[in-house]
Amino acid sequence: QVQMVESGGGLVQAGDSLRLSCTASGRASDSGVMGWFRQAHEKEREFVAAIFRSGSSAMYADSLKGRFTISRDNAKNTVYLQMNRLKPEDTAVYYCVGGSLYTKTPSSYEYWGQGTQVTVSD
Repeated sequence: QVQMVESGGGLVQAGDSLRLSCTASGRASDSGVMGWFRQAHEKEREFVAAIFRSGSSAMYADSLKGRFTISRDNAKNTVYLQMNRLKPEDTAVYYCVGGSLYTKTPSSYEYWGQGTQVTVSD
């Protein structure tokens, strides 16, 4: 059963913007917290951003504040990641997650998407 499906990845140039989307289905659609992680080639998976169901609170990786914005549309069971002023070091596979804990720890999230590739060329 498909739970979370990402879209919106692709190849862009440095300085461009990109918006990722992730739609949850099944039990994943009840996730109180939704978020994003990323994993670059031969690097560990790292936290990007997370948001409460109400949208009243969001948190970001310190290095990404000011460039990335997370939002969600509960009517569509969808979470978004707006990425601006992209840099080559943002190149990674981006994973959508869902869970009940508001945390930056990947193992705390129950639901994971299959990932979408974002490549930023310089």
